[in-house]
Amino acid sequence: MKTRLFTLLGLSLLLLGFAFPPAGNAAPLFQETATAEPTATPFPTETPPPTLEPTATLPPPPTETPVPTATELPSGVRPLVVVERYFTEPTGVGPGSNFTLNLRLENTGQIRATNLIIVFTPGDIVPLETGGVLAYDALNAGDGHKFLQPMSASSTLYGVNLSTIVVTLTYNDDYGGSYTETFNLALPLTQPAGSGGPLLPTATPSPTITPTPTTTTTPASRPQLVVQSYSTDPLLLKPGQQFALSLDIVNTGNADARRITMILGGGSASSGSGSGTGSGGTTGGGGVSGGSGELTNFSPLGSSNVQAIGDVIIGNVTTVSQSFIVNLTTNPGAYPLKISFAYIDSSGDTFVDDQVITLLVQAPPLLELGFYRDPGVLFAGQPNFLPVQIINIGRKSAVLGNMRVTAGDSYIENNTILIGTLESGGYFTLDPMVIPNVPGPLEIQIEVSYTDDFNQPQTVLQTLLLEVQEAPIIEPPIDEGGEFPSEGEGFPPEVGGEETFWQKVVRFLKGLFGLDSGVQQPAVEPFTEPFTEEFSEPFIEAPKEEQAVPVP
Repeated sequence: MKTRLFTLLGLSLLLLGFAFPPAGNAAPLFQETATAEPTATPFPTETPPPTLEPTATLPPPPTETPVPTATELPSGVRPLVVVERYFTEPTGVGPGSNFTLNLRLENTGQIRATNLIIVFTPGDIVPLETGGVLAYDALNAGDGHKFLQPMSASSTLYGVNLSTIVVTLTYNDDYGGSYTETFNLALPLTQPAGSGGPLLPTATPSPTITPTPTTTTTPASRPQLVVQSYSTDPLLLKPGQQFALSLDIVNTGNADARRITMILGGGSASSGSGSGTGSGGTTGGGGVSGGSGELTNFSPLGSSNVQAIGDVIIGNVTTVSQSFIVNLTTNPGAYPLKISFAYIDSSGDTFVDDQVITLLVQAPPLLELGFYRDPGVLFAGQPNFLPVQIINIGRKSAVLGNMRVTAGDSYIENNTILIGTLESGGYFTLDPMVIPNVPGPLEIQIEVSYTDDFNQPQTVLQTLLLEVQEAPIIEPPIDEGGEFPSEGEGFPPEVGGEETFWQKVVRFLKGLFGLDSGVQQPAVEPFTEPFTEEFSEPFIEAPKEEQAVPVP
């Protein structure tokens, strides 16, 4: 019993030695000498270091979060920059003057607009100092910003009351979206009194009671070409038709126009080393460009769309013409045609005047009016039928109104009828009855009404010529006794003969008046004697019981 007790006590102490090692440098309670080495790692050091656990659960860095794109924005959410207001300093802007444009932009969208770039397109009004480009970093939703741009008005604005400044704005948002806006700013112009030319410096009046005289403002001398009138031959233009365009051009300016070039469809001119606006007095060996003109519906024939006119002095009118053809694919409608006049003045300055005229194209129905058979001979005083026919020979269906047939000096009935829609290649017939009054040529007019492409009533008229003959005079036959046949006997044809033409006419007239018009046959008389005259051989009298037999 004691031996077992000591054995259990020793095992308990051994287990406690492994579970609770001694602190400091104290030796363990039980240690095998065979495995004890100075470099051996104690058992507690096998636990993973505490610093390794938090690194496994660290959240991803903020920079690794994906940036949303523009397509991820809700529908309708975007920045929207508009022009809130604009004005000029000074207020009155005249041709040839400099001014400052005050432009205030406002972001009316829901998110911020970034990288704003404003471009002022040069034209009659040219931007100064900045090259026509302004930039701004960001504009929050609901905020606005004012931009200042120095500008200069060209002296070619003489006589013009209103000009336009084209402004193009590009910007982005914070989500990668890009936007472009275009604004047209209308700018009223102040013209000098009595001239409309560029503003010239005036003498400053002396600060005395009596004003000193000022320098008189003189108008700028420049030509001005205007299309006074125009016409086409033929007047009605149809797809595929050739026509001649005639233009009357007048010089309404106060200077002569020299070396005028007309560009049909629109074009431009260059002066070689200048801007080509005429404001700088630039001369040089420039040219004209007419290859980019708009000539889709009307193409020139016989010559190009560029014509040299020559010189036109002040107040004079010159007439020019050009042959065209209407494109087959052109639909009915009103089409504008741009015309540019490039010329110089006596100082060599280059000018270009752009104008627009309007040409009307219609597609009337293509109809063929006539007879569907030969009407034959017409007699005066007798009824005749006219076999009238209308055919649609066009490529499209046509909606037609009434067809009416009229004749000259004659009576006509059943001569009007409504047609309606007539398909391509379809036909419509009418058989009016006409009774000419007098012999001779007779004009038959066929008139068809319709509504054109501009909702205007139109008619198609065709005239046909027929010849009317004198009615035949019919004399009744007289019997052997010199008397007319009694009523009701008529004019029967001869026995075994054919009915003549006049006998047919008489039967036709009797039928019109309700009389008997049938062919009457003569009564057959009873047989009284043999027809000996029809046989060349003689007959021999036979007994009553036997028949007569001819002798051979």
